[in-house]
Amino acid sequence: MAEKAVIIGGGHAGGILAQQLARAGDAFEITLVGEEIWPPYERPPLSKQLLMGEIEVEKTFLRPADFYEKKDIALKLGVRVTAIDRAAKTVALSDGSTLPYDKLALCTGARLRRLPIPGADLKGVHYIRGIDDTQAIRAETKPSAKVVVIGGGYIGLEAAAALTRNGCAVKVIEMMDRVMARAVAEPLSRFYEDEHRKRGVEILLNTGVTAFEGDDRIEAVIDSNGVRHDCDLAIVGIGVIPDIELAEAAGLDTDGGIVVDARAQTSDPAIYAAGDCTSHPNAILGRQLKLESVQNAVDQARCIANEWQGKGADYAEVPWFWSDQFDLKLQMAGLPDASDEAIVRGEPSIDGFSIFYLRGGKVTGVNAVNQGSDYVRGRKWIGEGREVDPARLADTTIPIKEV
Repeated sequence: MAEKAVIIGGGHAGGILAQQLARAGDAFEITLVGEEIWPPYERPPLSKQLLMGEIEVEKTFLRPADFYEKKDIALKLGVRVTAIDRAAKTVALSDGSTLPYDKLALCTGARLRRLPIPGADLKGVHYIRGIDDTQAIRAETKPSAKVVVIGGGYIGLEAAAALTRNGCAVKVIEMMDRVMARAVAEPLSRFYEDEHRKRGVEILLNTGVTAFEGDDRIEAVIDSNGVRHDCDLAIVGIGVIPDIELAEAAGLDTDGGIVVDARAQTSDPAIYAAGDCTSHPNAILGRQLKLESVQNAVDQARCIANEWQGKGADYAEVPWFWSDQFDLKLQMAGLPDASDEAIVRGEPSIDGFSIFYLRGGKVTGVNAVNQGSDYVRGRKWIGEGREVDPARLADTTIPIKEV
């Protein structure tokens, strides 16, 4: 008899898990529950190609909409799970129905970190987390529109780049002393600041936001220095928070994320979790991780699918990420610490350069701009725990494969 597999969450992790389980033939009766009306889709294009209008919504779908019916995957969209009854092995839905499960996967992702300031509910104040968010922004932007982006992280800068290319006048307000400060070394931050400014983006650093002003719709952003920035709309990108409320209410172990083991199992043997909502061990880095990463969501989902089919293996991967801004492709691997030695390889330019991070001689991270070969090599070295000579690494006359 087929096992009842219920997946909560229609993001990358949930979608990939459903696809992987469908390959097992009749072994599973699969139901995926998603709060949004859309079938599982990719989030990275939301702040890039979809925002620029380069692609239609359907191009973000992980699979065509009819895939799920063909594979006998039941999609329950536009509803949310309100509670998990671990004793009865059921989940309650917002439409009043319940679903029984033999195996349950929490792929709830993360929710937006909101900016709790006056005017936060005005029309024209936007966040980017879902398709609906991006569509709302596109509907309100036109060439010459004034846009204020709050937050100089990946999402904020990607949105700034996309809207600038669409002809908007964009201003980024960042409270720290450089952009992407939590993730990259200072030389990379300064390079991206310069490149954005060259393309017309105004960047204000060491500056917070205290209020949005307007009657019914936003008309201005007030910064922490009391300066008024007139705008037609604002986009807030100040991070996300793991969505673990369901797990907490069900009594599962949490620690800023749903605690799982190396095979994505929670403290309940029948319940697993994958993606941004998890706190999981990484044997390569030797510590517990909470990641906002497509790679992690996909790999953990595959780990669960394999485990449920009796062919499981411990999940241990080098974390990797990417960000596309203008004609700059930033590829990152590893999770270096701020105290790690940063080695710049090549002259910072759009033609390509990289920053490698070393700790005790071992490579802990790489950030490569338009330099795919450095990224691939760095990611490999991180997984191997490879030691390299900093002087040879910085010497671009030595091919990266010979360093």
